[in-house]
Amino acid sequence: MAENIAFGIIIGTLFITLIVLFCTVIIKLYIAKIKNYTKIIYQKDIDFQKVINTTIIETQEQVLNNISQDLHDDAGQQLTYINFQLENLKLDSTALNTALLPVSESVLQLSQTIRNISYSLNNQLLSQQNLIKVIETEINRIRENGKTDIQFKKIGMVQKDFSCNEKIVIYRIFQEIINNILKHSKSTSIEVSITTNPKFEIIVTDNGKGFDYDAIKNNKLTLGLNNMIDRAIIINYKLEINSLIGTGTTVVLSEN
Repeated sequence: MAENIAFGIIIGTLFITLIVLFCTVIIKLYIAKIKNYTKIIYQKDIDFQKVINTTIIETQEQVLNNISQDLHDDAGQQLTYINFQLENLKLDSTALNTALLPVSESVLQLSQTIRNISYSLNNQLLSQQNLIKVIETEINRIRENGKTDIQFKKIGMVQKDFSCNEKIVIYRIFQEIINNILKHSKSTSIEVSITTNPKFEIIVTDNGKGFDYDAIKNNKLTLGLNNMIDRAIIINYKLEINSLIGTGTTVVLSEN
């Protein structure tokens, strides 16, 4: 009788153990399925967000191209006509040469500025040029204004082929960084450094007033900053913003 009871206990224990193991396997499979499903949903959400961001960027680029064309065809031609009239006035009256000279020079300078802006807004021209050279040209244009000291360093330069999207997005992010510095930072010095080896990286540092990014990153005023981060994600890059009030800001754009 005792042997039968012992045997029954063993059988019962084995049965309960099998049930527990079975339940454990089922739970693990269920958890794995949930994780996989969540991962798929998360990836779909990321892909959907990328599609939205890409559409927004394409729309923005089309607008910028239209503005570029208008500046070139309309404003540029009008300034050329104004300069032509000034030259005719100089020929008609040599006495006006001295008085009209600074006006003529200002018109020529404005015309050149508009051409440069038109060039920088046109992504079709950008996609055909060397990205590093285009960035350097933009830096030289800013340097000519003389309001802010801007230094440019190239480190570990090796030949790198960028896709058309990479060129456009990197350059637009660079423009946004510089515009933010010139508009908001009150800095007197900017340093831009670019390296292409082993990975592409551009670092922009200013000595301005700085800000607490963590405190304002959900603020509407940081829309431009968040837009840059979204742009970087589209081309599989990352954007890091390091800033402290009173110590300036450093922005790093690099490949993942």
